[in-house]
Amino acid sequence: MVETTGGGPQDGAAEVLDRPLPDGVRRKVVQIVADGFGGLTVAELPAQLRQYARFTPNRRAKFAGNAMAAALETDPLFRQRIGEKLREAEPELTGALDSGSPPPAADPLDVAAAAYVLRPPGWVKLVTAAGEEAQRADAERADEETRAELERLRAELDRAREHTRAETERLRADLDAAKKETDSLHRKLRSALADVKRGEAALRKLRGEMEAVRAEGQAQVSAAESETRRLKARLGETEAALEAARRAAREGRSVEDMRVRLLLDTVLDAAQGLRRELALPPVSVRPAETVDALEPGRMTPKDIAARALSEDDPAVLDQLLALPQAHLVVDGYNVTKTGYPQMPLEKQRLRLLGQLAQLAAQTGAEVTCVFDGAELAAPVLLAPPRGVRVLFSKPGVTADELIRQLVRAEPPGRPVIVASTDREVADGVARAGARPVASAVLLKRLS
Repeated sequence: MVETTGGGPQDGAAEVLDRPLPDGVRRKVVQIVADGFGGLTVAELPAQLRQYARFTPNRRAKFAGNAMAAALETDPLFRQRIGEKLREAEPELTGALDSGSPPPAADPLDVAAAAYVLRPPGWVKLVTAAGEEAQRADAERADEETRAELERLRAELDRAREHTRAETERLRADLDAAKKETDSLHRKLRSALADVKRGEAALRKLRGEMEAVRAEGQAQVSAAESETRRLKARLGETEAALEAARRAAREGRSVEDMRVRLLLDTVLDAAQGLRRELALPPVSVRPAETVDALEPGRMTPKDIAARALSEDDPAVLDQLLALPQAHLVVDGYNVTKTGYPQMPLEKQRLRLLGQLAQLAAQTGAEVTCVFDGAELAAPVLLAPPRGVRVLFSKPGVTADELIRQLVRAEPPGRPVIVASTDREVADGVARAGARPVASAVLLKRLS
């Protein structure tokens, strides 16, 4: 495709530069674009150059040089518009290029830059020749500078040699004086070294005596500190043992008093319950009445056995809770997962505790509900209902073990009922003296 400008057809548009644009030519090209840039409207500029439209030519060449060079190479229309501005600014140079005879006196870099923008026939040769001419000029200029630098260095070397000779003579004189001064200093130094050696010998003697005194003092201090630590350790052990003995005495007395008092209350309540149940007459029992015999109209052991309740009958639980000082211990999750396992754990707890509160109010028995707290990520925020003690097992302790601890804490003789279908729990509390009851029985009673 042939590009056209105000100067005629561009037959050199098909030519391609096979090497990078020389630096001198590139600077001239960027300057030409920066100068012609201001004569174009924003709409005539490529999109990537519109942000530099308000820059001055110098700032435009400094900050947008690469962008302008790239746009000039890739955008033929932009290059054509810049060429038109160049023709207006340099009519003689551009006219000579169009006629194919560049001015001999013109700067080769200016000719090459104008040829790169206008692209006349043979512009690649002009750019290449300008680059080579610039390189030759740079080489000649560098050669001249090198020769001048060499002459300057030779002159400096001559001056340095003369200065070195004078300095050498002066240094020789100074060296002779320094040697004499050194000999005098050596004599003084030998005398000082002898004094230092005598002082060091005396210092070593004093240090040895001081180290001996220090070692003896440290030994005495160490022995005293060791004795002090031993006495403090014995005093601490004695105080700890005394405090442990006092605490054990207080706790033992408190626990034993509580257990004995609770057992005494249980016995008293049981005795009063027996008196009321048997309706004993105020008269004393006669010896003849102690003889075992069957009186007319009395029930036989077979009749009594026929009246026994089934283990699954909720009335069994009522009879047990009616005993004096009865304590009902409930395996919480075992009961809830037996009765309503489909509910969330929180609702299971709330439902069971509400029912246990009603049972405690009806029977007057002590009720403790135990939940497994080993898997809890945080403490449960729960307000226990009136009459029900709610406990969660600590980390590392199961609810089954906590139930066994509660049973073992009760005094022998107090009626303790444990509601759980866990066979291991039932067997363990039975061995400890408690009465196991199936969770289904408790659920029937609660419902």
